[in-house]
Amino acid sequence: MSELATPPATTATGDELLDAFAPYRRELTGYCYRMLGSAFEADDAVQETLVRAWRAYGRFEGRASLRTWLYRIATNVCLDQLRGRNRRARPMDLGPSTTVAAAELIERDAATWVEPAPDGAMLPTSSDPAEMAVARDTLRLALVAALQHLPARQRAVLILREVLQWRADEVAELLDTTVASVNSALQRARATLARRSPADTESLQPDDPAQAELLARYVDAFERYDMDALTALLREDAIQNMPPYDLWIVGRDEIAKWMVSPGPDKCRGSRLVPTSANGMPAFAQYRPGPDGGFVAWALQVLEIVDGEIIAFNSFLDTQRLFPRFGLPLRLDH
Repeated sequence: MSELATPPATTATGDELLDAFAPYRRELTGYCYRMLGSAFEADDAVQETLVRAWRAYGRFEGRASLRTWLYRIATNVCLDQLRGRNRRARPMDLGPSTTVAAAELIERDAATWVEPAPDGAMLPTSSDPAEMAVARDTLRLALVAALQHLPARQRAVLILREVLQWRADEVAELLDTTVASVNSALQRARATLARRSPADTESLQPDDPAQAELLARYVDAFERYDMDALTALLREDAIQNMPPYDLWIVGRDEIAKWMVSPGPDKCRGSRLVPTSANGMPAFAQYRPGPDGGFVAWALQVLEIVDGEIIAFNSFLDTQRLFPRFGLPLRLDH
């Protein structure tokens, strides 16, 4: 494991410690997000990690690296947060799909959902395209949701071994266990993920002309609210879901019906602003406001396979999500 900073002396001042911890904040945030399924909880976990590290630094003996020590604290914080609570999920995990005719808007608490995460807070600051591709791939909504099905310690083992590429002996040291236990936990975690089969969706590829063309066609079709053009971009079995509501809809025809039915038809005339979430293409959707301009309506996260959109995730809790993504709640034009 590479080191980003030399540990300061145990007599370091508070400012010196904060400077020493700062290079690890982004990667710790990504780790805690994969563990917890919420960018907000990840922020809290990292803050708690740094507070604990600051308080305990006088007892840091340097037998492990500063990075390993911080990950040990972050893991314990996450395990504490996960103890005794229900796992976060996506609407597809909670029940069968519905049709537009039978749809009911049943809202669930924010703690129910795997929430989107802004790339800027999670992805490494790297110029290596291969490293960025791996980082984006391991933030995918489908994978983060699948991770939530693992027991907490198995989840930590799999993320440390398969995502962050730690050696088995390093993970064993961090978790105060044996290499055999780490390898066993990893095998069980892999078997669970294989049964869940998270969709192998494409990450955001800014330099890919084909993906850029697909996204441009999507924006054009959505802003014109042309359902023929929009559904032509969807795979036949595409999914639409809208947390915090637990309904989800399958199929091009049903999605088109939902988009133009009297109740949900609040998207006509919207504007889309590109952003990125979970390493995937995303858009901030603003619908026309009652007094002019446009107001925040949804954070759309698209899942793409082989040049087709297979899932259209609309997260409607804009009051919480837009500020976390650095997005305004209103556009004047």
